[in-house]
Amino acid sequence: GGRPPPPPPFLLFFVRATVLLLCCSMRSRPASVSMSSVPSLLVVLCLLASPRGLGALVAPPRAASFVRAPPPFSRSTMLFKKKKASGGGGGGFGSKAAAPPKAAAKPKPKPKPKIKENGLAEMMRAAKMSTFRYTGGIRPGKQSPTREVPETVQEGALAGKAIAFPTYAADGKPKNPPAALPWVIEVKTPEEIVLMRAAGRAARQVLDAAGRCVQVGVTTDEIDAVAHREALVRGCYPSPLNYHGFPKSCCTSVNEIICHGIPDDRPLQDGDIVNVDITVYLDGYHGDCSEMFVVGETLDPVHRRLIQATYDCWVESLNFVRPGRAYKDIGGVIEDRVVRDGFTSVKNFCGHGIGSVFHTSPNILHFKNNEPNGVMAPGHTFTIEPMICERGARSVTWPDAWTAATVDGGRTAQFEHTLLVTEDGVVPLTGKIPGESPVQFWEEESDVHQGLWLGTGAQAPWSS
Repeated sequence: GGRPPPPPPFLLFFVRATVLLLCCSMRSRPASVSMSSVPSLLVVLCLLASPRGLGALVAPPRAASFVRAPPPFSRSTMLFKKKKASGGGGGGFGSKAAAPPKAAAKPKPKPKPKIKENGLAEMMRAAKMSTFRYTGGIRPGKQSPTREVPETVQEGALAGKAIAFPTYAADGKPKNPPAALPWVIEVKTPEEIVLMRAAGRAARQVLDAAGRCVQVGVTTDEIDAVAHREALVRGCYPSPLNYHGFPKSCCTSVNEIICHGIPDDRPLQDGDIVNVDITVYLDGYHGDCSEMFVVGETLDPVHRRLIQATYDCWVESLNFVRPGRAYKDIGGVIEDRVVRDGFTSVKNFCGHGIGSVFHTSPNILHFKNNEPNGVMAPGHTFTIEPMICERGARSVTWPDAWTAATVDGGRTAQFEHTLLVTEDGVVPLTGKIPGESPVQFWEEESDVHQGLWLGTGAQAPWSS
């Protein structure tokens, strides 16, 4: 899934300059400083000290912490981070005598995902859901209990293989390193690329399996069950599960839902369009992809054009990727095509870097922008995932704090690949598998690229 873009870097300079001027004024002329300036100063200082930094001031309303990244530069994380106490050491003033060595502790089993529930909070959320003014025809259904992940693969050819758990599996909190500047992007080593390819292929296979379940009368919870099982038999942890508390193993966004739809017991209906978003964590690395699916045989001509336009603008942006080009220019490629076709691009969510960390730099905005998000180079891995709307692109978040819907109830479409920049172009690590993955009408009728899109570089998607 995409994430909200971070605040522009220049705002950090502006706020800090304001704090400096206020402090100097209060020190040099204390008698002339009005008490009315004190609350403003306190607010600014609290913003700088908060974990979200400037995000608390300028970021859009909290749509989903599932995809929210920390600000690219935060005083709280880079200047005031506490140092861990060192173990042992020589005697000094106030030092304690060294404790006798302890017996070796027994290895702890890997944590199992467990989402904590607060009874009162759940009751309040249910009340809000019942009175919320929904913008389209989709309503939240009943969710099944959260599915568990065993420590090892339980069936299939990989039975007995240990499943790697991400850092947030137990408590929902990712333990990522401090965020770097937005233009500082990790270059994957050849060994990491091999692991990324494996994760990408597994994600594609899980998405294909989930897509085959999309039929009239099937619930999105049943799709989630298939995605969960298919991830486990491949030795993968389903990345969305318990990421900042997300309760399911994939996202299913139907009709006017832009992204982060939570699977439930609502049966799919003839004429629905649904995006299934799959991410898996395999041997320490994530693979992330999504695709549209049409339910039944009836499809409104406008919605058919919407899906086709979304696919075509997405492929044009994929073809744009190559070393030396600016990440910010991807958005212009997408928006130019979308506007020409009469649709709009969502600005609240964006693509992202990916690897051992679910969401990291660079941020990929799907509209024209001048953000300093870096330059493409071989070894970069990231996603492009435009969310395109048939009418307006403004969004509203449901009381479940995850589901993002269009304000006007218009339908949306989205596609996503995990990409690897190569020496001469780009390849999709989550690309479709010839002879296995289905070919959809938008691939057959595209005026950008007909058939499966497998990249622009000389490397095949699954070569090592």
